[in-house]
Amino acid sequence: MYNKYKKKKITWLLAAAVLLSVLAMILIAVLQRHTVKNVYVEGNLHYSQEEIKEFVMQGPLGNNSLYLSFKYRNKGIENVPFVDVMDVDILAPDTIKIIVYEKALAGYVRYMDSCMYFDKDGYVMECSDVKTEGVPQITGLSFDYMVLGGKLPVEDEAVFDNVMNLTKLLDKYELEADTIFFHSSGEITIYFGEIKAALGDDSSQLENKMMLLPQFLSKLEGKKGTLRMENLTQDRTDVSFQLEE
Repeated sequence: MYNKYKKKKITWLLAAAVLLSVLAMILIAVLQRHTVKNVYVEGNLHYSQEEIKEFVMQGPLGNNSLYLSFKYRNKGIENVPFVDVMDVDILAPDTIKIIVYEKALAGYVRYMDSCMYFDKDGYVMECSDVKTEGVPQITGLSFDYMVLGGKLPVEDEAVFDNVMNLTKLLDKYELEADTIFFHSSGEITIYFGEIKAALGDDSSQLENKMMLLPQFLSKLEGKKGTLRMENLTQDRTDVSFQLEE
């Protein structure tokens, strides 16, 4: 009787061991099949693809698409500086796509050796030591303090509309400015490397000037000086270039 019970117990143990082995093999096969080999990232500007992948693919199973699909199902990744949200799409067992929706940054100002990025309404969104490509520095504004999440304490808040309008025009005409300087007189100067484009203070002619800037800049490549466009209108072509040594 004892031997019969012992044999039955051994049979059950062997069956359990075989079952566990089969389940382990299935689990290993599933994990291997869903190991991420291809990652596509789109919408990123401030962060590199590698940095975005590090944000998303964290933890021991961070490279497993099955785990990622459960982790981020109907849920984006928030609380990442400069990013509103990141969505993760599973395209195939070994392929994922990360879609980055970055915050709409109008520009940045320098404050206490840091870049203070603000949105179209002038609210300071991020503080960073890193300059984001495509976001111009705004100079000529006066302020004594700054609060993260608060509005830039400028005298005339209409400047934020001007900044946003300019950044839209820069994007529209595929121009990348280093600095936008707002003079106290109301005039605007945009810096493109060694070239300064003096646009004057006539906002009604701003788009016309921005539309013509690419062709002027292409002819001035490698030079240093000021492109004087203050008097440029649709009827007048008074544009000159003051060369600097």
